[in-house]
Amino acid sequence: MKIAFVGPPQSGKSTLFRAVTGQAPDPAHAIQEQMAVVKVPDPRLHFLANLYKPKKVTQATIEVVDIPGFSQVTPQQQAEFRRHIPSLKVCDGLVAVVRAFDDPNVPAYRDRVDPKADLEELHMELIFADLETTANRIERIEKALGKPTRTHDAEKRELAVLQRCREALENERPLSTVIESEEEHKLVRGFQFLTEKPLIVVINVSDSDAAAPPVFEYPHARAVIGLCANTEAEIAQLDPADRQAFLEDLGVSEPARDRLIQACYEAMGLISFLTAGGDDEARAWTVKRGATAVE
Repeated sequence: MKIAFVGPPQSGKSTLFRAVTGQAPDPAHAIQEQMAVVKVPDPRLHFLANLYKPKKVTQATIEVVDIPGFSQVTPQQQAEFRRHIPSLKVCDGLVAVVRAFDDPNVPAYRDRVDPKADLEELHMELIFADLETTANRIERIEKALGKPTRTHDAEKRELAVLQRCREALENERPLSTVIESEEEHKLVRGFQFLTEKPLIVVINVSDSDAAAPPVFEYPHARAVIGLCANTEAEIAQLDPADRQAFLEDLGVSEPARDRLIQACYEAMGLISFLTAGGDDEARAWTVKRGATAVE
């Protein structure tokens, strides 16, 4: 599984990326994509490892990519973000990080602290990207239908679905609300539409609000999580023995990092299938929810 972190400048997106991945900040790569592989925490796997004492313990992993800050302030910044659209397309899900804290020492995007407005700007940018892909493909199909070919029936079915997609996008509706049947999913899978991908929203709050419920819901998201990225970065640097006491002081039971990873799994319909026995390996395998043991 591969997920992308997206968000406006100064949202705390890269701070959260470092907290989740354990990577140290690298100012030299601030305007470049950064990637890391994260091990999925699972206490059940540790239980099996203690029970069977295998030679090897293999955790499930997630590949995470941090996309440079999204901005619509200038045409140059818009173009810079759109340069990373291909990287977003190959991801299985998107994590949108928006800012809900006010800090006079950290300038805010567009000189405002408005997470809902930031989400809407990002939503529209994803809509535009999908609309461009859809319009180009519709134009090619309509030209192809003017010639006698053996694929007319398949092209007509594809055209009907894409016209429905275009209508939804023109009304600012994500394609996750349009593509319903498995047949339609297979039909459009190759386009890697951004608004069809599962979206998890992270609202980056001040440390005093870290234990509070999210300040708002977002209709296009599979999950909305409230956290303080700076606090999560501090937790990630603590020794494991000291983390629990720190979390208790904050009034939370687990790092938001763990909640975020679990939210990504749930949003994408995934679970961990665990195997152990003998003395070789205890392992967590990432599988689709509902898969049979044979599968």
